[in-house]
Amino acid sequence: MRILALAWRQLRRDLAAGDIRILFAALVLAVVAVTAVGFVTDRAERALAIEANRLLGGDVVIRGDAPIAGAVRDAADAPGLRMTETQEFQSMIRTGADLRLGDLRALGEGFPLRGSFRIIETPGGAERDARGVPAPGTLWMSQAGADTLGARLGDSIGIGASQLRLAALVVQEPDAALDYFNVAPKVFLNLSDLPATRLVQEGSRIRYRLVVAGDADAVETFSATARDALARGQRLETIQDARPEVRSALDRAGRFLGLAALVSVVLAAVAVAMAARRHSERHLSGTAVMRCLGASQRTLVGIHVGELILLGLAACTIGVAIAFGLQWAIGGWLQQAMKISIPAAGWLPALQGYGVGLIVLLAFGAPPVLALRRVPALRVLRRDLDPTEPSAWLVAMAGFVGLAALLWWKAGSAVLGTAMLAGIAITLAVLAALAWGLIVVVRRLRSRLRGSLRYGLANVSRRAGTSIAQISALGLGLMALLLLTFVRTDLLDRWQLALAADAPNRFIINVQQDQLQPVRDFMLAQDLGEPALFPMIRGRLTEQNGKPVSGADYETEDRQSQRRADREFNLSVVSELRKDNVVTAGEFWGDRVPSSPELSVEEGFAESLNWKLGDRIAFDIAGQRFEGRITSFRSVDWESFRPNFFVVASPGSLDGYSASYITAVSVPPERTAFTRELVERFPNLSVIDVDAVLKQVRSTADQVSTVVQVVFWFSLLAGVLVLLAAISASQDERLLEGGVMRVLGGSRRQLRLAQASEFAAIGLLSGLVAAIAASVLAGVIATQVFDLPWQANWRLAAVGGGLGTLAALAAGLFATRKVLDVPPSVTLRELQG
Repeated sequence: MRILALAWRQLRRDLAAGDIRILFAALVLAVVAVTAVGFVTDRAERALAIEANRLLGGDVVIRGDAPIAGAVRDAADAPGLRMTETQEFQSMIRTGADLRLGDLRALGEGFPLRGSFRIIETPGGAERDARGVPAPGTLWMSQAGADTLGARLGDSIGIGASQLRLAALVVQEPDAALDYFNVAPKVFLNLSDLPATRLVQEGSRIRYRLVVAGDADAVETFSATARDALARGQRLETIQDARPEVRSALDRAGRFLGLAALVSVVLAAVAVAMAARRHSERHLSGTAVMRCLGASQRTLVGIHVGELILLGLAACTIGVAIAFGLQWAIGGWLQQAMKISIPAAGWLPALQGYGVGLIVLLAFGAPPVLALRRVPALRVLRRDLDPTEPSAWLVAMAGFVGLAALLWWKAGSAVLGTAMLAGIAITLAVLAALAWGLIVVVRRLRSRLRGSLRYGLANVSRRAGTSIAQISALGLGLMALLLLTFVRTDLLDRWQLALAADAPNRFIINVQQDQLQPVRDFMLAQDLGEPALFPMIRGRLTEQNGKPVSGADYETEDRQSQRRADREFNLSVVSELRKDNVVTAGEFWGDRVPSSPELSVEEGFAESLNWKLGDRIAFDIAGQRFEGRITSFRSVDWESFRPNFFVVASPGSLDGYSASYITAVSVPPERTAFTRELVERFPNLSVIDVDAVLKQVRSTADQVSTVVQVVFWFSLLAGVLVLLAAISASQDERLLEGGVMRVLGGSRRQLRLAQASEFAAIGLLSGLVAAIAASVLAGVIATQVFDLPWQANWRLAAVGGGLGTLAALAAGLFATRKVLDVPPSVTLRELQG
């Protein structure tokens, strides 16, 4: 307790004297950066997950081919949960004298639990959001379905034995899906009207859905219970089973937010390490006096480490409080910008802020402080005697191990954490080597230089250790900020490219062989360009390497693998690959004409079915056997919204098998008559309007982009502040020398030019290395973590390097302005005691 009291007295004295303010400010800023990013990330991720669940109409959906009852339904009655149900089936729809097969969806009260319908209720009226279902006696119809049937608002629509009034057109719906084989007009009615239609009979093929939403913990408990209680014919779906475009956007956003947190940790370590070094140097003389008065090494360690712990607790508390206020303000703005409800912040980011702050402080602040116990008493008389502490190296190594653990923890990805660690280690090594090279060059050229330039560059070589540390710290901080900038730019460019305004919004299927050229001519006449038509052959997996295969062989795998092994899927034939298909393994046939059928398989599909290169896979196609050998795997960009297939065969392989063709086109919104004119010309064609799906995916991607932008700019701002603290932490020697120069008659202009030349040299070297390192590391992370195609942006790297130079110059001149603004006697008295 006596030592703790001494530590508290020293902390108060240091704060009053200003000796520890930079370390305190650096730690507060570091905790603010880490905690605020954590708060915003936590709230944004939960908000995006909830909002993305509107694609399901709830948080969890249980699908079944029979009414859902028993343990699953009982679990949905738990506190904290809301529940509704829907029934889906196909039946004939009557509009006047026209009779057409339709896709009926009977919706229970309360649907959707997440999201809303987007409807039009009056001819030519505006769209509005509807959180509910059609009133009894009425129905809603998809806008594309109404165009196909020629139905108008207010018309009487025959559904079984009932006549229901068309009350609204649905522009966008929850649970929108892209299904090539479910192209009938969609009709939505109230579940209470279903019995009167008399369509539910013995043997009716109805798809039942139980939709659940609620608190995160309650939903997680329900999911675990329901998954164990699923009966035959039932399956559980969450947002993880949503469209691959949505999953991809959410996954990449989560990784980017993790990367932003990593950058905050790295900047915190840089700032604290530099500030702790200055704090230690300022306590050398005081510690030497205490040694003269009989203080033991144990007492000195207890006082200084105790001061660090008290300082850390105070800084973490203030930093967490500031971060909480910032995230509250940012959360309110984000809620308005994204037009969604943002959940309240949890306490985990605050605990992480305390953990990161204390670990970084002890790991990077303790080594220079531990060296104080080795201060010789003779240093009271000789200021050139500096302490050496062998154990500080062990603490420093422990600090780097702690940083590695923090990076892996905050990354949530072994690849991302390892890439960051490797990037940091290599960047530090290169920076230190180049800094030493700069010092050697300056020493040799110093005699040839004149004036302020000679003095400024001489300072770089005179303080070799300080210069190397500052160049390394500044370069590492700039590398982290540039890395965040590069990856964020790649992400946003990718989303804008993938979800461009001209993405296909109509899929046309059932095109027959003799209709290929007429369909092309029709599209050209509509100024839609010549479409690419792909053959589509339905097949079912039967054999792998001569052995029969069924879903039962994948009982130990996930349910998706079982479904893929049992269901039919589409085969196609291609001669060359588009840009959204990239070969990742094996050899694609290209211009080569294989002598026997070859297959190219999407890599995720192959992995789920345990397919390997060289395997021979057989399919049943309308009773005929087809077999091919896998010669390549592909990664498919599902975000392109163009026809893509899990399995494609070499040209000529599927000749003789019955095939229809599919294409996708982008139809401008004003071409409302396109579908009607196409179907009138080719009655057998089916047109799938995916505008609703595109709108939902674009909406989710826009919300994710907004979150990424906010977190990026906040991390950048916090990083600049922490970087400023790190640069300011090593200026005492420069202030001392500047004060001496002013006493000897140096002018303000000479001092400023000398300081500018020194900071420009340090900034230029740090900025260039940081830009190159960030570019290379961004490429590794983009390709290996974010699955993004990457091309080095050297223009952006050059701009980043230039900005790094300017940042070092501006921050350095700002930090040393005191030597010009304060009388030399004051500066020398403060620094020399």
